[in-house]
Amino acid sequence: MSAAALDSLATIEKSPGYWSGVMRRFRRDPVAMLALAIILGLVLMAIFAPWIAPNDPYRGQMLRRLRPMGTPGFPLGTDELGRDMLTRLIYGARLSLLMGVTPVIIAFFIGSAIGIAAGYVGGWLNTVLMRTVDVFFAFPSVLLAIALSGALGAGIFNGLLSLTIVFVPPIARIAESVTTAVRKIEYVEAARASGASSFTIVRVHVLGNVIGPIFVYATGLISVSLILASGLSFLGLGVKPPEPEWGLMLNTLRNAIYVQPWVAALPGAMIFITSISFNLLSDGLRSAMDLKA
Repeated sequence: MSAAALDSLATIEKSPGYWSGVMRRFRRDPVAMLALAIILGLVLMAIFAPWIAPNDPYRGQMLRRLRPMGTPGFPLGTDELGRDMLTRLIYGARLSLLMGVTPVIIAFFIGSAIGIAAGYVGGWLNTVLMRTVDVFFAFPSVLLAIALSGALGAGIFNGLLSLTIVFVPPIARIAESVTTAVRKIEYVEAARASGASSFTIVRVHVLGNVIGPIFVYATGLISVSLILASGLSFLGLGVKPPEPEWGLMLNTLRNAIYVQPWVAALPGAMIFITSISFNLLSDGLRSAMDLKA
């Protein structure tokens, strides 16, 4: 999302009527609603995996390894160890969504706090916080995630920590941008002149106007987080075997691409569908909140 679009979202005090209008415009967007339905379906699939998965995700049998799609009892075939691919994909949604969504949620709160503080206070605090954030922008997000995960070691917790550190700077930058724009609006100046405390001004006038654009931007980062998390697992820096995770499944099935290409491509298809759904959801939210549009 461009800075101009973010500023336009932050220039009008959001009333209850505004938010009802946002929801009405969002519900009229068929693409965004389809993306939301897919995401909700994936979340429900991850939650109820023990009840809907047909087999044990860890139990394999070498005699049935790399069975093709459509095999009786294994509609999506089996992997390199004879484990049911359908079951592995269902259970894989748990770790893949966890690794994709959790870092963005944590970074959303941390980055928003940093950006709002820097944007509202300004001065030396803005300089110190934003110059510190700028240091992380010197590294591409992929290389930064790989470097942090390599230094911390493989594992779910270290992967979550690495991705959280990667996403705090961009969220903080967006939060600082929209907060700076809101701080200069007349009603904020009037509240300050009336003697309201800084905490009250931020809570009543600033937070409600900046949290929407930050949330929309963070929603778009979930797809990036999902791809980065899968990439870390593919490189052996994320989830460890034998846990079912889509990126790790791509890694273990890479040698089977010449034997059962369709089976080997299934984890990649799940990553693609999930990431594009979050992107479309973010685009729908942005369009619904854009007053100029």
